[in-house]
Amino acid sequence: MIPFELAEPRSLKEAISLLDGADETVRPIAGGTALMLMMKAGVFHPTRLIALRYVAGANAIELAGDKTLRLGALATLGALERTKGLRDAFPVIAQTLRTLSNVRVRNVATIGGNLAHADPHMDLPPVLAALGAQVTVAGPNCERTVAVENLFAGYYETVLARNELIAQVSVPPLGSKRAAYVKVTTRSADDWPALGVAVVIDAEGRNVRRADVFVSAATEKPTRLKAAEAALRGAEADETNLKRAGEAAASEVETMADPQGSASYKKELVRVFVARAVRKALGLGDAQGRAG
Repeated sequence: MIPFELAEPRSLKEAISLLDGADETVRPIAGGTALMLMMKAGVFHPTRLIALRYVAGANAIELAGDKTLRLGALATLGALERTKGLRDAFPVIAQTLRTLSNVRVRNVATIGGNLAHADPHMDLPPVLAALGAQVTVAGPNCERTVAVENLFAGYYETVLARNELIAQVSVPPLGSKRAAYVKVTTRSADDWPALGVAVVIDAEGRNVRRADVFVSAATEKPTRLKAAEAALRGAEADETNLKRAGEAAASEVETMADPQGSASYKKELVRVFVARAVRKALGLGDAQGRAG
């Protein structure tokens, strides 16, 4: 491994000052679960890493009285998984974390790093996008708020500048809405998905008032399926309308090939599993995420 400088700032302001907006070899590192693998594989050679683990107060997790969830960027996935009240307030997040890699990774990987890495196979980004989560982005001159839905610019790309950091993630209360995430894998449940589908449904019984539908893994970034949402809006979640939503989703989405499957295979997965995710959210039946 090529030698590099390691900085260990104690504050967010100091960490930002150590970043270089013009030099892509200067990077922040949080849990390091992805970046270290890139370094070991020789695909990234840093000149300076800014280790964020000592930044004061950046790992806080707060589940407020109104059920708003606020996450410091350095909070680990494992700490979030163990947060008291999470299962009641956001069962979809709790369930998603159970098959997100393994417990060793979850105890090290951070919320901010999970989002900033922008790997389209990550499980949490589509869930947070569907929930309407927002990130607070801190830069050298100011802070700005970006919806998780708008954070990703493409394959392994975000809208973050090189001298900006995710400081916090805020998830609004789920309230009476219902949500589900279906992870489609070809091997074990905690493997990289061939498709991830996250839905948040505002419904009365089977009658859908509004649906937020996102897919990932089959696409270059977490992607909202507007045609599927329109097919569900104002409709009863019966087999005819769920099939119509699946067809709309498959027609509008542009899928990508990778080791988990071909583009055409993933389009078929979208066609089937959008309906299954809605069924799961509404408690209407089986929504298993294994694919052959």
